[in-house]
Amino acid sequence: MLAYDFMRRAFIVGTLLAIIIPMIGVIMINRKTSMIGDALSHTSLAGIGIGLILGQNPVRWSLIICVIAAFATEIIRKKFKEYGDMATAIIMSTGIGLAAILSDFSPGGTSFESYLFGSITTLTKVDLYMAIAVSLAVIFISLYLYWALLYISIDPDMARLVGVKVDLISGIFTFLTAITVAISAKMVGALMVTSLMVIPVATSLLIGRSYKQTYFLSIIFAIISLLSGIILSYNYGIKTGGATVVLAVIGLVLVSALSYFYKKIIKNKKDAK
Repeated sequence: MLAYDFMRRAFIVGTLLAIIIPMIGVIMINRKTSMIGDALSHTSLAGIGIGLILGQNPVRWSLIICVIAAFATEIIRKKFKEYGDMATAIIMSTGIGLAAILSDFSPGGTSFESYLFGSITTLTKVDLYMAIAVSLAVIFISLYLYWALLYISIDPDMARLVGVKVDLISGIFTFLTAITVAISAKMVGALMVTSLMVIPVATSLLIGRSYKQTYFLSIIFAIISLLSGIILSYNYGIKTGGATVVLAVIGLVLVSALSYFYKKIIKNKKDAK
């Protein structure tokens, strides 16, 4: 399997994405803004459509469109503070509408479809280099701003009191979210990115006893799901994103069941005493 160049690229990119997607997902879930990731993933399809029509790298255009959409969402959220979800709905609707129109003009329906659900066979060296560059940037900035991001995800007002530049850090996080979603579209699939942001984090919340544990457990669960999804995709010819998400859901169910029985056993032991 690893004798093929495209599989080696898939494993490298898959590992990197499995690290950075949950790093963003943990913050988004704490901020209760996980649906923004969904809006951006759908909007990324518009960028992909532009890239395919122009005959240029779709991931590059996906990056541009996602960054614009991410900051547009934040502007709308600030303008209509009492209607926070409205911004997400507006951006998602715009992105889906543009993607639907552009898909009719993009050459080769199969190419566009591969971005919907992910494909390991379409990764190029350019995609690999872009994924490495984006991943290193996200990892470095996320770890460097670890405490600041934690504070603003819990309580922005408290973050201001301890000296965190909330607006600046929020802007940086918005940018990181946008580039993470954009770079993940080709591998995981634009419609699947949010699932990988949320499900590993949800799984880790069941057993994590602290924020730090949840943070790192979500990365471990994401790596297991994504790499297993790549292997299934290669062996059975199924979509990478679909296989990854289904495996992540199975992991969530198993961990949930094990956690339930473990707590029940502990409770029975305490009652016996």
